[in-house]
Amino acid sequence: MNRNAHPKQLAYRIISSACASALTLAFAISAPAHASKIATPPVPSPDLQADAGSHPFLVGHATGTQNYVCSLSATSTTGVAYVLFTPEATLFNDDGEQLITHFFSPNPDLRDPNTSATVVAEGAVRPTWQHSRDASRVWAKLHPKGSLVVNQGSIPWLLLDKVGTEKGLAGGDILTKTTQIQRLNTVGGAAPAQGCASPLDVGNSAFVPYVADYFFYTNE
Repeated sequence: MNRNAHPKQLAYRIISSACASALTLAFAISAPAHASKIATPPVPSPDLQADAGSHPFLVGHATGTQNYVCSLSATSTTGVAYVLFTPEATLFNDDGEQLITHFFSPNPDLRDPNTSATVVAEGAVRPTWQHSRDASRVWAKLHPKGSLVVNQGSIPWLLLDKVGTEKGLAGGDILTKTTQIQRLNTVGGAAPAQGCASPLDVGNSAFVPYVADYFFYTNE
């Protein structure tokens, strides 16, 4: 370094060098995240394949429960059946960091209206995913024929279509570009065989543990 340089020149050089180093470090940290791509997962049926032209941009590994309540049923031979009232799951990334929470909630998009007299909401109650960092949400419904039981005793693999999105309070939009969602590699979560055998059991609840992988697709 030039010992005869003016103090202001020295300060400028030091600041410029520090900024350049910081930018280099930031690029080195962020570049892999942008460069990495998520491979499209194999599925056992064309009915589970996402639409042509779309690709997965996010994957989460879920751990939680499928929550059921014993209700009257016109199609069951016993007159009752377990009905899913909500999942409660947390999705994690490959590093084990919390990524998304999963549950049921009313869809704010009124093009998907509520048709249930038992629900006090304008929008239909749909599977919901909320990003843990920016609070953006996506609602989805089952794609036609998009359900397949792959492992007996476990909940089906699914393909779901987006029916609503919402930005987070601060404008977060990570999940708003979602077009479809796959639920794959399920283990557990199916309604139990006991606890809902007669009208006397109406109201019984069951919280059944499950794990699954969720792939979020976009056409952007």
